[in-house]
Amino acid sequence: MYNDNPNTTRAISVSELNKQARSLLERSFLMISVEGELSNFVRPSSGHWYFTLKDDKAQVRCAMFRNRSQFLKYQPKNGDRVLVRAKVSLYEGRGDFQLICDYMEESGSGRLQQAYEELKARLHREGLFDSQ
Repeated sequence: MYNDNPNTTRAISVSELNKQARSLLERSFLMISVEGELSNFVRPSSGHWYFTLKDDKAQVRCAMFRNRSQFLKYQPKNGDRVLVRAKVSLYEGRGDFQLICDYMEESGSGRLQQAYEELKARLHREGLFDSQ
């Protein structure tokens, strides 16, 4: 409960806040399935995958660690529509809400990527990419 008097309220550190928020998120959400479009997909040498899942109104950061990603036959790319099974968490170091994915499968081409490709094709047909 919030108290307006700062002299009677014990302050906690940012680290403690993030630790408590992470614990609350992880206890409140069991494994969930989320569908969205992949963007900002990176695959560093560690073998972990980092990406964003988005729809037309929101986005969430995601990670899939090497011990899970190495077993998938599917190789994701930006613009793919995917279904992930994940645990909700918080990366304490940055205070970022995220999904820790343990499974991913393709569920079709993303609508945002399709819209982008259609716009690009239309602009190309109109000659906007032609050299002057």
